[in-house]
Amino acid sequence: MFREMRRKKQEVSKQECIEILKTEKRGVFAVLGDNGYPYAVPMNFYYDEQEHKIYLHSAKSGHKLDSIQSCKKICFTTWNQGVKKQDDWAFYVTSVVIMGKAELVHDEKLKMQQVRNLGLKYYPSEQEVEEVIKKYISNMQLIAISIDNMTGKLVHEK
Repeated sequence: MFREMRRKKQEVSKQECIEILKTEKRGVFAVLGDNGYPYAVPMNFYYDEQEHKIYLHSAKSGHKLDSIQSCKKICFTTWNQGVKKQDDWAFYVTSVVIMGKAELVHDEKLKMQQVRNLGLKYYPSEQEVEEVIKKYISNMQLIAISIDNMTGKLVHEK
């Protein structure tokens, strides 16, 4: 169903992909947008390893949500900061590309739990997370991405 990676020698393990999903802060969420054009937007995210799902937050209306409601298939991409090897000016960067399906989360308990997890990834304290949740939760939509396919690739940017 999904294409195999063409450059197999650059493929990284699923575990390395998971580590990147757990540690990196931003990714690009892409949907099939208006008039068949792709719509891709950088977003903060939280990866729940136990559920093997990615969670994003959004406003309760807009382009992303309209697109998800008309086509649940999405692509999500993230990458690490890269490393340089001694005596080399170019970075080695690992990217993760996910194909999956997005759904809007309506379960309030799950929404609170995952929004809290998302906030704890970014905010310096639990207190700040709780303050932000209290202020904005009523205007927030949580999106869950079920992962159908995940590949990772190490690239030397040279």
